[in-house]
Amino acid sequence: MHIETKLADLGFALPPAPEPPPGFQFAFEWARVRGNRVYLAGHGAQNPDGSLAGPFGKVPSEVSVDAACDSARLVAVSMLGSLSRAIGDLDRITAWLLVSGMVNADSGFPQSTVVLNAFSDFLLVLFGPDIGAHARTAIGVASLPMNSSVIVSAEVEIS
Repeated sequence: MHIETKLADLGFALPPAPEPPPGFQFAFEWARVRGNRVYLAGHGAQNPDGSLAGPFGKVPSEVSVDAACDSARLVAVSMLGSLSRAIGDLDRITAWLLVSGMVNADSGFPQSTVVLNAFSDFLLVLFGPDIGAHARTAIGVASLPMNSSVIVSAEVEIS
């Protein structure tokens, strides 16, 4: 399957571990391996150098739906970076089980599912339907850490 090759073909590179902004500390593990499961903390979008990527703000008043969808794809890449550091080889992933996504949404914004579809569709392109299909929650929230537009956590199965 060679997930990292597929990522490169799509123009993406795995970022290093996220660096906290000044005055902030990450007091958790990005990826926690237990048996054949990996539990992934809430990830935001990252630039290739590991810095936090925008856009920042509420969807759709400050961040367009299209820009939030782009951010959701970068969240997937960020998450894959954490998985790679935790398990060594992304081809060890045998199933995406559960994805929980949050969109920093204006009150009444009804399209959180549309934004999170970009994350889900990206996984399906990379892993195919047998491994990439997953259960999912997509909700709009009043705010997210560091004013991120999208944050996603997940659970995967590995061999």
